[in-house]
Amino acid sequence: MKNKKLGERIRAFRELQDLSREEMAERTGLTLEFLTSLEQDDITPSLGPLLKVSRALGVRLGTFMDDEVGSDCCLVRCADLGGGDDVVLHTGAAQKGEGLTFHSLGAGKADRHMEPFFIEMQPEATGCDRSLSSHEGEEFIVVVSGEVEVVMARETHLLSPGDSIYFNSIVPHHVGCAGTEPAQIYAVLYFPE
Repeated sequence: MKNKKLGERIRAFRELQDLSREEMAERTGLTLEFLTSLEQDDITPSLGPLLKVSRALGVRLGTFMDDEVGSDCCLVRCADLGGGDDVVLHTGAAQKGEGLTFHSLGAGKADRHMEPFFIEMQPEATGCDRSLSSHEGEEFIVVVSGEVEVVMARETHLLSPGDSIYFNSIVPHHVGCAGTEPAQIYAVLYFPE
């Protein structure tokens, strides 16, 4: 599946299991229109819908981002980030300067139980969707640069470089860039089986 886009990878896994889009919609609770757009238009969804798709297919979330299975050890050099095979997930409408770029740091480790990412965050445009999402598991975030806003239910936390936060992701939350400058974070997500 090397060099395939996200939508192509999802379609390939669905077809491998002989599932129709209608059956996928039933399994995920997502609309047929959304799934069609995901596969054909290669839209870039948030992690919530992507997690529903991965669970419906019985694969890890990172499977859609992995280029190939390698050894048990997974080494990522900082200089290699942004090499063109990264998955971009937007937080709102796809507009210039808006969104999140997820660089998978676990690609190639087949039996992993965590999803480590280096994430580049752009300042959010006015009117951008800041709805809270939740999913089973836990998240650990460390801010590398810029300022990050983490909204958890009714609490808002502003994080600066070096700050970290660890929380149960079943709590409705939103993670976004605070202010007008881009931010970078390391995030490790754990999804229970």
